[in-house]
Formats: sequence, structure tokens, C-alpha cells
Amino acid sequence: MKIINIGIVAHVDAGKTSLTERILFETAVIDKIGKVDHGNTQTDSMELERRRGITIKASVVSFFLKDVKINLIDTPGHADFIAEVERSLSVLDGAILVISAVEGIQAQTKILMSILKKLRIPTLIFINKIDRMGAKSTRLIENIKEKLIENIIPLYTVEKLGTKEAKIVQKQFNAESDPYFFEESLLALNDDFLLEAYVNERKITEEQIKAIMINRIKEGKLCPVYFGSAMTGIGVRELLNGVETMLPVSHGLEKESLSGTVFKIEREASGEKIAYIRVFSGTIHVREYVKINRKNIEKTINTHTEKIKKIHQFYNGSSVISPKVIAGDFCKVWGLKDIKIGDLVGEWSDKIMNIPFAAPQLETQIKPVQKEKTHDLYQALMEMSEEDPLIHVLKDDFHHDLFIRIFGEVQKEVIHSVLKEKYHVEVTFSETRVICIEKPKGIGQALERMGEADNPFYGTVGFRVEPGEFGSGKTYKLGVELGSLPLAFHKAIEETVYDVLKQGLFGWEVEDIVVTLTHTGYASPVTTASDFRKLVPLVLMEALVKAGTDVYEPMNKFELSVPANSISQAMFKLSAIQAEFTEPFFRRDSYILKGTLPMAVTEKFKRNLYSFTEGEGIFIAKPYGYKKMVSDFPVRKRVDFNPLNRKDYLLHVMKAY
Repeated sequence: MKIINIGIVAHVDAGKTSLTERILFETAVIDKIGKVDHGNTQTDSMELERRRGITIKASVVSFFLKDVKINLIDTPGHADFIAEVERSLSVLDGAILVISAVEGIQAQTKILMSILKKLRIPTLIFINKIDRMGAKSTRLIENIKEKLIENIIPLYTVEKLGTKEAKIVQKQFNAESDPYFFEESLLALNDDFLLEAYVNERKITEEQIKAIMINRIKEGKLCPVYFGSAMTGIGVRELLNGVETMLPVSHGLEKESLSGTVFKIEREASGEKIAYIRVFSGTIHVREYVKINRKNIEKTINTHTEKIKKIHQFYNGSSVISPKVIAGDFCKVWGLKDIKIGDLVGEWSDKIMNIPFAAPQLETQIKPVQKEKTHDLYQALMEMSEEDPLIHVLKDDFHHDLFIRIFGEVQKEVIHSVLKEKYHVEVTFSETRVICIEKPKGIGQALERMGEADNPFYGTVGFRVEPGEFGSGKTYKLGVELGSLPLAFHKAIEETVYDVLKQGLFGWEVEDIVVTLTHTGYASPVTTASDFRKLVPLVLMEALVKAGTDVYEPMNKFELSVPANSISQAMFKLSAIQAEFTEPFFRRDSYILKGTLPMAVTEKFKRNLYSFTEGEGIFIAKPYGYKKMVSDFPVRKRVDFNPLNRKDYLLHVMKAY
């Protein structure tokens, strides 16, 4: 059986979920089209998705085009859920990028196209809403070439654009009926054989052009452009024909060793995990044991074996029980208790895309309304972080406060809703803030000797802290002989050092620091690893106080495109929020500005952009390191350390460890 795994991606409100509904209707999976505004679409199953009319979780549905099975992932469009989109793209054979003919290219459109190009995912572009007032066609094609991807080939033209009578007309790949498109096609394909034949006036058939075009598309080197309307169905059949003929089929490698990747996790009401797996090679059988490999960027960090209890395949809009799943297909699997998103099922395959995901740069403190539900809240958040590993949960070991790191306010709303509806825990949040870091200013040393009056622990520890190289993170060194302590004690010291550095003098994680263990001592047999776990925070924080730290705020690198009449106002507003930028340059009908600005003010600028550019501005920002704050830096809640008040601090240490 031929299988093609595709995803639909778009900026929020471009019509992505509406297109999914129309496709399912056209392929007889559903007999009635749901509407996003009515909250009754097939792929938006969460209650909040239905209420808000947005996609939050990627969802899988399948349908057939003749003898080809299509597994389709409907992905979120909102920027807060870009990590969910990236995870989905890693298991696809091809994609449909939806662009609104009315709103045109938007910030998220550019981000998505850049990811698709980077991963070399074959992509079809569908320009939606051609029947809406204000729809653009020729101008939008020019914008796509200029701002998204130059190698495109529009396969249709639109008549009566922007009206309810809008329709599409197919272009012809021959010199007689459409000489302009014929020449345009030859240039877009950039094929030596075709160009040589054209120059030498040899006949070029439509079949030759189409064959080369399809190969280019399957290689991810050319994007065909379709036009239509998801609401009325214009152009959707033509798009589906493109999916069937122009996207690469997932090659069956059933006879090779098993290799798959987990791209989504759900939980049943009972709490049992359901793992969504893309099988790249081999076959998964029910009741068999499979090897699970958990990797970080550099190496495998955990390998274990678990038994498959149940398998579901996706089939015509639903999932059905199956005894096995072959290479190239998606499936849902029960029985894998210790499974996380990104885990490998079986062996590593070079077909698996190793995508480094961006980390969230915002943080908020979260509290249960009922204090006695603090433990329930922590357990719920840990479960949610398994379903979405980019929800980072942090627990302050001293105050027992909970923090979560997120991508934006909409994600916070989703977490609030899920906690209330699924886990029955009502919560409140502090104001969202950017995540800063600390770096040491200078060198600091501290030492606590065993047996001295103010050291209640059976151990000696000394540290020297100093600035590390830019971007080096945390470096731990031994300035003593490895044999000076039992290995278990060395391990306890090193682990505690990394733990303590999660909160510096102003409460932020300490980076670009070198910590050297300068002194050690113990008394056998009374000394235990616990003595060092309790003593290390005291000594290390004292050394850090002597070194001092600076707070660094996260920065964004940005690119801004605005109409000519808005450039002065844009530069004024950027200067007011401490942005640094180069001289603007003019391209086509817009000015382009590039530079950096603090992440803390990025969202506010983005929200105001629409009003002063009349909806024509496009703003893209990406994390770009950190910058030292001179004054008014944010202080995160922390344990205050004062070397002169050791008693209170020791009480904190004893509670924490």
C-alpha cells in the first residue's frame, strides 16, 4: 500500500483547519463540514480548541486518494505552539502551506516556510480565500517570491478574484496555448535538458515538463502554487490531485530493523499513555517487546525494553485496532509506560530528522487556589510536560514554589484550562516575565573545614568560582586529587553544584561560570554523601557572593518589513524600546529593518505593529543571546544568602536536602 504523510501548516486564521475539513468532506471521510467558529471540526477535539476556534494540539486523520493512503496532521497556527508544529514536521513526507489571499504573508508564514526549507520538506502552497473581498493574486505571488521562496510555479490563474463567482483556470505547459507560462515554467525548473532543447528549438512536450517538475517538487526544490477556497471547495480537488501525484510516497522498508519516533503523547481517562509513532522502517507487532532509546543532542541517555499491548492504525477518519503497523505508516500504541516525545522505538535511522527545538523564554509562577492541592498540581504539571516536553516545570526546593516556562499568554490559558477541566485543579498565575540569567563578575573563594564551630557537617569543602568563556554554560573542575574522597562523595558534590547554580544571587540560573573544587575532607565512617549535599550550597553561595553576579536579559534578533509611509514611525517606536538596528533599505514597495531588541518588549511591539502599518507590517523575531542589564533588572524570588546570618540559611539548607 502506498502511504504519504502530510501536514497542513499556516499562520493562525489562514484557513488551515477549514481546509482539513473540506479535504475530509471531499474524500468522503465526513458527510458534513464542521466550522471552526461553531467549534465542531473533526480535528479540534479539545474543549478549549472548540471554544477559541484555534488548533492547539496536532491531530492525525487519514483518508484515501484512489489507492494511496494519506495520513494528515492538522497543526496549530498560533506562534505559542510552534514547538508542536516542529515536532509534527519531523515525521512528514510533505506539507501544504496555506496562505490567505486576503491577509497575505504574515509573520508565522515566514517562520513556517523557513522551517520547511531548512528540513527540505516537499511543499505545496495553497492560496486560500480567493472568493473574499480584498483577495490578492498576482501581487501575492510576487510577495511569495520575494519574502518566502523564489522557486515557485503557479499552476492556475484566478478569474473574478475577490467575488463569490471566483474560479480557477489551469495553465498549459505548451508554447502554442500559453507561451508566457511555457517560458516561465522552463525558467522555474532550471533544467539543462529543457533549456537546451528550447534554445535549439526542439519540441518539448507537456509530459517532459511535468515529469521534471514533479521530480523537483518531490526533492523540495520547487513549490507549486494552488488557488482556492476551503469554505466553498474551489480548488481543493486540484490540490488533492497535487498531493497524490507530486508528493513523495513513504517507501516501505518492512524488512529492515524497526525504527520509529514518538511525536505525540496522549493519556486516557485512566491515565494510561498513548504514544503516536511514525514507523520509518521495520514493523511493530502487538504483544512484542520493543527497545526504547531516549536521546539528548549528543548521546543515548536511556535504553529499555517495553511490551506493546495494543495498536491502532489511522483509517478513513478514525483509528482501528490492528495486529501490526508497517514502515511508512503512523499508529497509536498502548503499553509503553516509560515513553516520552522524541523517544526512538527500535534503532536509529538516518531518515529521522533530529530537530533542535527552541526553548521557551518566558516564565510564570503557578499556584493552586486551594493550597492543599499543591502536590496534585505538581503531579498534573509533570504529566502535561510529558505530553508537551517544552512545558518546563521548575520547583523551588527552598520555598516549594512552582514555576512553568512557556512560549506565550495563549499557552498559559491552555494550561489553566487543562488543569481545571482534566485535573480539577484551579490555579492562578503571576505576571509572565522573560527568563534572565546571571554571570559571575569576578573571582570568589570560600571554604568550610570540618570540625570548625560554625560547620555542623562532617565534611570539608572549598570552592573557587570565576567567569567562564562566553556560551560555555557551567563548568565544574577538580582542583584536588580524585582519590581525596570516595567517588560517591565526589558525585554528591558535583550534582549539588549544578543544582545550586539554578538560582544565583538574584534568583536566576548562573551561566558561563567555572566552579573549581579546591578543598575536601571527610571522617570515615561518620561522613555521608548527605553531609556534602548540605554543605555545598553554603560554601558555593558564599563564593558566589564574593565574586558577584550580573543579570543578563534575553535578546531577540528581528527583521521588520513596513510600507514606505510607516518607516519613520517604526524607527521611532523601536528606538523608544532600546532596539538597535541597521540603516533601513528599500525593497520593492517596503522598507526592511534588521536589528536586535530586548525580548521583554518584543510582544508589545508586535501587537502595536498592525495599527500603525494598517496591517501591512511583518515582524519576525528569534532568540539571539543575552545582554547585560545595567539597572532596573528583574529579581526572581529566591533564597537570600547572607554570610553573616548563617543560621537562617542553614535551616533552609537542612529543609531542602
